[in-house]
Amino acid sequence: MTRPTSVTVVAWILILMGGISLVTMTLVITSGMIDDPAARELISKSPIPVPVQYAITYIGLLIMLVCGVAMLKGQNWGRWLYVVGTAAGFLIGVITSPLKQAMIPGFVVFVVLTFFLFRPQANRYFSN
Repeated sequence: MTRPTSVTVVAWILILMGGISLVTMTLVITSGMIDDPAARELISKSPIPVPVQYAITYIGLLIMLVCGVAMLKGQNWGRWLYVVGTAAGFLIGVITSPLKQAMIPGFVVFVVLTFFLFRPQANRYFSN
C-alpha cells in the first residue's frame, strides 16, 4: 500500500526535529551554554536531578528518530511508541516542570501529529 502523505510528513518532522534537537542539545551541554545562571536556576527547580533530565531528553529525542524511521517503513509500533512515549514525556513534564506553560506549544504539535497518524488512510497503511 502507498504511504499516505500525512504519514510521510509526520515521520520526516520527527526525524528532522529529533536530529536537529540532538545536535543542538549536545552543543549546548558541551559548550557550557547551560552555565547561564538563569538557566541553571530553572533546571534546578525540577525535582529530577540534572543528569537524569539530560538522559530523559536524549532518550525522548532518540525515540523521535526511531519512530520517524519506523513509520516510514510502515511499522505500526513506531506510531504507537511515538504516541505513548510522548504522552509519558508530557506527563513527566506536567508533574515536574517549573515552566508548565512552556509545554503548551509542544503539546499542540503532539495533538496535531497524532491526529494525522490515526486518520483512516494512516490506519489502513499501518494495518498492512
